[in-house]
Amino acid sequence: MKLFRYKTEEGNKTGVSINDAHYDVSSHISEYDRDFFDADGIAKLKEIVANGGLSKLDEPLDFDAPLYRPEKIICIGLNYSKHAAESGMEPPKEPVVFFKSPSSLTGPFDNIIIPKNSTKTDWEVELAVIIGKKANYVSEEEAMDYVAGYAVHNDVSEREFQLERGGQWVKGKSCDSFAPLGPYLVTKDEVADPHNLNLWLKLNGKKVQDGNTSDFIFNIPQVISHLSQFMSLMPGDVISTGTPEGVGLGFKPPVYLKPGDEVELGIEGLGTAKQKVVAHS
Repeated sequence: MKLFRYKTEEGNKTGVSINDAHYDVSSHISEYDRDFFDADGIAKLKEIVANGGLSKLDEPLDFDAPLYRPEKIICIGLNYSKHAAESGMEPPKEPVVFFKSPSSLTGPFDNIIIPKNSTKTDWEVELAVIIGKKANYVSEEEAMDYVAGYAVHNDVSEREFQLERGGQWVKGKSCDSFAPLGPYLVTKDEVADPHNLNLWLKLNGKKVQDGNTSDFIFNIPQVISHLSQFMSLMPGDVISTGTPEGVGLGFKPPVYLKPGDEVELGIEGLGTAKQKVVAHS
């Protein structure tokens, strides 16, 4: 199944996509949040779909992020061999971990807002993994049991804030609008091999990122197991697994986003997203 949330005049509602048709499930499920996953919500949603009688939605829809208020957005840096090379860095010996503030989460078609005093706002298409149940000290062998599904994520980054201002990367990752997610949370049963997915990003119609998750340095079970040694992964948490080569920082000279730009990105089987870039006002 493909889970989504969409905007209406009455507020956000929940939906499910089946065979490319969109259906409302808000009378059954109020939100896709921690409580939903805690209560084995995906299994219950499957029963709701099997029973039929859902209202088909008119197109087009105004998609929001497919999750509501995740507790954590955890990111893995330098997790593609080619991206590490373009960054001039040695491949890490264990996952590079940083956070994005959950307040940076936005919908897949919302604007990217260049923050005040920014001159180096950059793009990063990433595969996001959504955790389905609490994970604590899990092994690599059992790690995939804790995955609810996957989504397209643009890990928008301000490189000066991230790399030149001292401290941790979180400052350059957490500005408002810096985590467009979706349009769908695609349940793991629909993704045959998350370690062989094409992912791409276009800037103003020109493809600048074109990679495959087979280039991961650390695969999904390794990442989940590693993180679970240091923190509890909670239902609805987002793990963004890194970006392939082709980010603006890697260009010579570097290229950064400016007002009026348009970013389009997608991952095989997970959908596409598009964001316009605007200045902070």
